[in-house]
Amino acid sequence: MKKLLTTLLLGSIFSACAERQPVPAIPSDPEIEGKIEKLLKGMTLEEKIGQMCELTIGVVTDKNNNKLSEALLDTVIGKYKVGSLLNIPFGVSQKKEVFAEVITQIQKKSLEEIGIPCIYGLDQIHGASYTQDATYFPQGINMAATFNRELARRCAEITAYETRACCVPWTFAPVMDLGRDPRWPRMWESFGEDTYVNAQMAVQAVRGLQGDNPNKVDEYHISSCIKHFMGYGVPVSGKDRTPSSITDIDMREKYFAPFKAAIRAGALSLMVNSTNNSGVAFHANKELLTGWLKEDLNWDGMIVTDWNDINNLYFRDHIASSKKDAVRLAVNAGIDMAMIPSEGQFCIDLKELVEEGAVSMERIDDAVRRVLRLKFRLGLFENPYWDIRKYDKFGSREFAEVALQAARESEVLLKNEGELLPLRKGTKILLAGPNANAMRCLNGGWSYSWQGELADEFAQAYNTIYEALCNKFGTENIIYEPGVTYVADPNDSWWKENRQEIGKAVAAAGRADVIIACIGENTYCETPGNLNDLNLSSNQKELVRALAATGKPVILVLNEGRPRIIHEIEPLAKAVVHIMLPGNYGGDALADLIAGDANFSGKLPFTYPKFINSLATYDYKPCEQMGTMEGEYNYDAVMDIQWPFGHGLSYTSYEYSNFKVNRTTFNADDELIFEVDVKNVGERAGKETVLLYSSDLAASVSPDVIRLRYFEKVELQPGETKKVVMKLKGSDLAFVGQDRKWRLEQGRFRMKCGSEILYIDCEKDKIWDTPNID
Repeated sequence: MKKLLTTLLLGSIFSACAERQPVPAIPSDPEIEGKIEKLLKGMTLEEKIGQMCELTIGVVTDKNNNKLSEALLDTVIGKYKVGSLLNIPFGVSQKKEVFAEVITQIQKKSLEEIGIPCIYGLDQIHGASYTQDATYFPQGINMAATFNRELARRCAEITAYETRACCVPWTFAPVMDLGRDPRWPRMWESFGEDTYVNAQMAVQAVRGLQGDNPNKVDEYHISSCIKHFMGYGVPVSGKDRTPSSITDIDMREKYFAPFKAAIRAGALSLMVNSTNNSGVAFHANKELLTGWLKEDLNWDGMIVTDWNDINNLYFRDHIASSKKDAVRLAVNAGIDMAMIPSEGQFCIDLKELVEEGAVSMERIDDAVRRVLRLKFRLGLFENPYWDIRKYDKFGSREFAEVALQAARESEVLLKNEGELLPLRKGTKILLAGPNANAMRCLNGGWSYSWQGELADEFAQAYNTIYEALCNKFGTENIIYEPGVTYVADPNDSWWKENRQEIGKAVAAAGRADVIIACIGENTYCETPGNLNDLNLSSNQKELVRALAATGKPVILVLNEGRPRIIHEIEPLAKAVVHIMLPGNYGGDALADLIAGDANFSGKLPFTYPKFINSLATYDYKPCEQMGTMEGEYNYDAVMDIQWPFGHGLSYTSYEYSNFKVNRTTFNADDELIFEVDVKNVGERAGKETVLLYSSDLAASVSPDVIRLRYFEKVELQPGETKKVVMKLKGSDLAFVGQDRKWRLEQGRFRMKCGSEILYIDCEKDKIWDTPNID
């Protein structure tokens, strides 16, 4: 009996341990694991360390002849055994054949020297965006504005196909940083401010890029690299690569959630945030890199640094005493591959650290396993390079139609007084503004080049807004006088404008029925995109004022990567359209929408601010919306914004009714099934994004006033009604408490969908002991 009790007790303990062990993010493949172990046993320390190093293609390039240097390849691959290269060959967009030739040469050298294929990576973030003649999709912020999961996945599938057509198996995408501060110059790369939207779109991007089996990525898919882990999008200063100050609660509840979802969806690799949170550098944060990612999620994927960020632990962050010490901190924290792009010193330093006992062989072997695992999963050992002629859909009309649809669904109608839009055919249009006739402005950064400054050279086959409107309304009906233009020199600052010629635009207004002013930003990317004033430029505001003074109705077209402050000129416009960065087909999409040949369906994935000192997100705390405060102090904290998250108009109207739920009381493990009827009560077909929100009316930590919990996009013909079904788990309404644990507390929740509201009640508290509740 004693033996039996002991057995039962041990069984109970082991069972509890097993319950705490998370399900693997990606199921292990015994065949791959066997190959890894066999290979690892035969590798020298130098070969292992080389697999952990990634350099830019420029270090093996003969810059005088625009070709790879055999001597430099001998050094990088022969001497240092480097296992990864990245970036555009020869510094600017290339045809797929050039990529294939370059990468084939690299792979042959790698196989000859170390018997292990190289893995080549590119920032193909909105299509194969470093490749000439590829299909360029809208940027991430636009894809979020579509609220269309299927479209996001399809765009990612095409990106994978066209990237494989370059012999490239790996892209540094999707970008999953929450874009919650519009001052941040990379906001347009993100899926906006909401954690749920980011998670949903990132999952679709990962699945579209990688396919259905992350252990065996086929010849038409590539590896994703989700980035930047994490909290990158909310720097305290608003400037790129500067520190954040995120609470532990928000880090777990909001910023980690999209990464967790993407890893659960099979993401194979991850890139780390360049900077630090409250002084703790992410590249040296073992709790996050090893604990939250690898252990808590039981994830066997690979972690790569961002550009030169191990060295930055020494040079910039001052938490290391030398570059070598920085290598020690980063590798021990959990970094598997170092993007120290221009030198091989990492390999020398890491070898010395291992020999000195400062970095263990166990940590080296773990990192190398992860690198090799990625290469095996991508099939690079069997096919390190391939015949790209089979990718016959590259740049096809089929793919272009998807890009056009994505652009149409991403552009947002913010204002339409008196139903000025759509414009009838034959309308005489004055087209003004610096963004009216440039492909550069439509694409943004990471387009043909890092800063996107050469898009007008490489994208001449596509239509600017001016060209698209001429095609739609007839050249004879378009009067083009920009009034304000950007400096054309690609070597000059992106924000510089030429001497204004507003008088010419005003004079031309007399011949027009309506004015379309295309305003916003020129292209920028990363740190060069930092600015000191979120207000739209004074030249552009003056242009709008002068055009409005003519008495002709003004339509503002906002073409910008982040919301610039326009509260002074917005009242002067009868209509406002925000196209953000819609890609090569953005001009055509806008023309279709303005003419009424397509209907607007996009919604803002961020809160558009009204004042520079009143930046906010939709999920703010209750105290931020208080009016005046009783007593001695007269606090005024009223939320005042230009347009809210989720705002977007249409040429038709929708009516919500019959909002109900399968149960009005629930607990953590219950399934909540919400239903609502949505009817198109207008005269045009359209697509409506149905948004389900929750409000926790009382909690132990001050709750957000509202949180998005589900969305679904439905297409409706005039007069048509569809029932939309939305399923949640009770645990989806949980939050992270003061004790840093997930908790669902007894109490009432208000649920909102369109104009409809209902209430549900949680019957009892539940607190999770594990760091993740899924």
